[in-house]
Amino acid sequence: MQISIFSTKPYDQEYFSRYNTEHDLQFFQANLKQGTLNLVSGAEGVCVFVNDQLDKLVIKGLAKKGVKLIALRCAGFNNVDLEACKAHDIKVVRVPAYSPYAVAEHALALIMGLNRKTHKAYNRVREGNFSLERLTGFDLFGKTVGVIGTGKIGAVFCRIMLGLGCKVLAYDIHPNEKLQRAGVIYKELPAIFSESDIISLHCPLNEHTHHIINDAAIIQMKKGVMLINSSRGGLVDTKAVIHGLKHRKIGYLGIDVYEQEEQLFFEDLSETIIDDDQIARLMSFPNVLVTAHQAFFTEEALTQIAQTTLANISAFESGEALENEVKA
Repeated sequence: MQISIFSTKPYDQEYFSRYNTEHDLQFFQANLKQGTLNLVSGAEGVCVFVNDQLDKLVIKGLAKKGVKLIALRCAGFNNVDLEACKAHDIKVVRVPAYSPYAVAEHALALIMGLNRKTHKAYNRVREGNFSLERLTGFDLFGKTVGVIGTGKIGAVFCRIMLGLGCKVLAYDIHPNEKLQRAGVIYKELPAIFSESDIISLHCPLNEHTHHIINDAAIIQMKKGVMLINSSRGGLVDTKAVIHGLKHRKIGYLGIDVYEQEEQLFFEDLSETIIDDDQIARLMSFPNVLVTAHQAFFTEEALTQIAQTTLANISAFESGEALENEVKA
């Protein structure tokens, strides 16, 4: 089966080529959007990532080119118009769980980096500065951690924080009984906001969770709260967070995702003037740590992404039941 793979980097080509045994894979660095539909020539399916925008017009264009399958190599599918796919009889599959440990552990890395300021200490020592001034952190043991979303990634994160001796509060529309038995306490969002020293987001992005962190939510939070987002950029109202940082309500911010990241992340812009004023403002704060959507980026996750995506494509081609299908 011929598949056009968009938004690819060298590591995508490496892992997909390593595990592909039967499909004709065409790799493109460009994002899939209306202006790049011409690259889909003769392909029966496309493989896309988080920043490819498959709106109604793009779906219609894919259908005209004979595309019957959209294979997401990620868990989220908020960038795909599922209703349009249904109307044009295009199947959508995803990778629901490539490595929950990778993302959960990266959330912990953001917490530890912000708290103990290891990134600042590293730069100081390289310059011969061995001072400990302004590097004071705090013990995670005994702190209250609020987790919004306890799916596969959120569940792993909860267990990590329990292992560090934290009190873990959680919010999810479907409470996890195993987590409750392990010591996680489920509460409503206002309690999560008001009682947590650290809040970590692990929920999907949809119409209910868009800007779940906004002005109203931040007002309820403790002064000096640490906010972590390794899920989806649209969960956070960036303007509200900047306001919270300026007024010292948010004491620490760690993000691996960003609302407008499709214009920035996964690219080398070191010799470019970045005209996104919000990300520039965020990076100007000394208590903000930004990574460029690398939480998933482990050998185990890349292997699972390639293997599951190729298995999804093979299942479609052979007419088997699509275990990882996403429907409107």
